[in-house]
Amino acid sequence: MDGVAVSADRSLDWSLPVPSVQELAKQRLEIVPERYIRDDIVAIDHPSRFSIVVPLIDMNKLLNNHDSKLQKLHSTCKDWGLFQLINHGVSKELVKNMRKQAQEFSDLPLQEKKRSAQQPGSLEGYGQAFVTSEDQKLEWNDMIFLQTLPAQRRNLSLWPQQLPSFEETLGDYSGNMREVAVCLMKFMEKALEVEDEEFSQNFHEGNYDIRMNCYSPCPEPAERVLGVNPHADISGITLLLECGDMPGLQVLKDGQWVIVEPTDDAIVVNLGQITEVISNGIYKAPQHRAVVNRMKERLSVVTFCYPNPSANIGPAEQLIKLGSSPLYKTVTNEE
Repeated sequence: MDGVAVSADRSLDWSLPVPSVQELAKQRLEIVPERYIRDDIVAIDHPSRFSIVVPLIDMNKLLNNHDSKLQKLHSTCKDWGLFQLINHGVSKELVKNMRKQAQEFSDLPLQEKKRSAQQPGSLEGYGQAFVTSEDQKLEWNDMIFLQTLPAQRRNLSLWPQQLPSFEETLGDYSGNMREVAVCLMKFMEKALEVEDEEFSQNFHEGNYDIRMNCYSPCPEPAERVLGVNPHADISGITLLLECGDMPGLQVLKDGQWVIVEPTDDAIVVNLGQITEVISNGIYKAPQHRAVVNRMKERLSVVTFCYPNPSANIGPAEQLIKLGSSPLYKTVTNEE
């Protein structure tokens, strides 16, 4: 979501250096470089941006054992694979601070950002993701990608030391995202009638990565340039925090691209392919993308939530015992 979850394919765990999109945008170009121009973008074809609305899930009502709300979660995960989560338990103060850190990093001079630049052979750090060829089309964004949990995975040399509150804020925010992911997985286990909590426990012990995205204003229309290409996430769950009111995330629903309108205090929840496998295809990892706009910068903070690296990933045994044939083979998390 708003950035591709890191693949187990080691060839995708690095990226070639490319120009900063923010710096290009500052030049007030009338036409962007050819490497950003695409001719395969499918535009939204329904007449109103509000004609299809992404579902809203209230965590409080799930916690209060509203059966109808659990059923709504179940049907949303089947039909959409993406929803907006409200009353998620993350404090408004922490959300405000996280947005502030994303903005402050975005506002740093380029030379300061380069102190966090990706190193050869690694995707972690500041740059752009998955650029593996000098000829491939580029996405109109800049990002910083950081491993955050467990804490021993952190490469603090890539965390911007110029921002004194960054480390504490990102650490607290990551812990809160883990709590949200574990809680959601417990409700999905319940909705799927999977009685043991093996999967939610694996997410408690899992890996968490954060990507902060900056989509600068683009002089080309959204029909020619993309912020992030269409993809489905590899993660278990992806949690996206918008840092403003500018829409950009879109999800593919019934063959149409649907705008995910920013909602105050909501976190966008996107199911990844690991959850699709665990549910034996009952829940879907949807295709989604990020589009550009001419007028305003858009920032987002994306958390990729993975189960314990030692866990096996396959359809839940209880779903198979109920008579369903396994649609996926069981593999290790690394595979």
